[in-house]
Amino acid sequence: MAIPQQRRVLVVEDDATIARAVQLRLVAEGFDVRVAADGEEALAAYARAEPDVVVLDRLLPGLDGLEVCRRIQAARPVPVLMLTALGEETDVLVGLGVGADDYITKPFSMRELIARIHALLRRVERASLLAHEDSVIRVGDVEIDIAERRVFVRGAEAQLTRTEFDLLRRLAERPGQVFEREQLLSDIWGFSEAAATRTVDSHVRALRRKLGSEVVRTVHGVGYALVRS
Repeated sequence: MAIPQQRRVLVVEDDATIARAVQLRLVAEGFDVRVAADGEEALAAYARAEPDVVVLDRLLPGLDGLEVCRRIQAARPVPVLMLTALGEETDVLVGLGVGADDYITKPFSMRELIARIHALLRRVERASLLAHEDSVIRVGDVEIDIAERRVFVRGAEAQLTRTEFDLLRRLAERPGQVFEREQLLSDIWGFSEAAATRTVDSHVRALRRKLGSEVVRTVHGVGYALVRS
C-alpha cells in the first residue's frame, strides 16, 4: 500500500509565540512545517520547500504579506491563507486581490485554522479532478471554463483566485437559486459555522469587484444568488 505523501506547510509569522504554536499544532496534525519570520526569509523558504499551502501573516517586517503573496503567486501559484489582525474590509479585499485564497482574523482558534487549511487542500484536489471536465458554463455575460479554470466577462478575462473561482462555479451551477451563507461555507470551505459567514461575504465582494456589481445578488438575511442575465 502506498504511503500518503506528507503535506508541506510554510508558516510566515513574525510573532515567535504564534509561529511556534501554529507549527506545533500543524506537526501534530501530520504536516511537514517550515517557518519564516519575515518577507525575505519567506520567499527563500518558499523557493526551497515548495509548500502545498502557505499560512501568511498580513503584517511583516520588511516585505509585507501582500508583497510576499504577489511574488509567491507569480512564481508558482499555491493556496495562501492570510492571517490578519486588521478588521477593515478594505484590507481583506486587498489581500484577496493579490492572490490570497482565504483569510482568518487574529485571534483565531487552532481548530478553525486547521479546518481552513484542509479545506484549501481539498479544493486543490477537486480542481485537479475537474480539470478533466470539458465544459463551459455561461450565465449572462460571464463565461466559466471549468477545465482551464478561467473566467471571462464580455470576452475579457477576469483573474480570480482559487477560492473565488470555486465560489463562482458553485453559484453558476444553479443560476438564480439562493444559496445560504452556511451552505456555501460547507460546500467551498468544508465547514459551516455562523461566526465564519463574513468569509463568504468578503469573497462575494471580491467577485463583484472583478466581475461587476450586478453579477451576484444579495438576498438579505439569507445568502447569495448568481443573476441569470
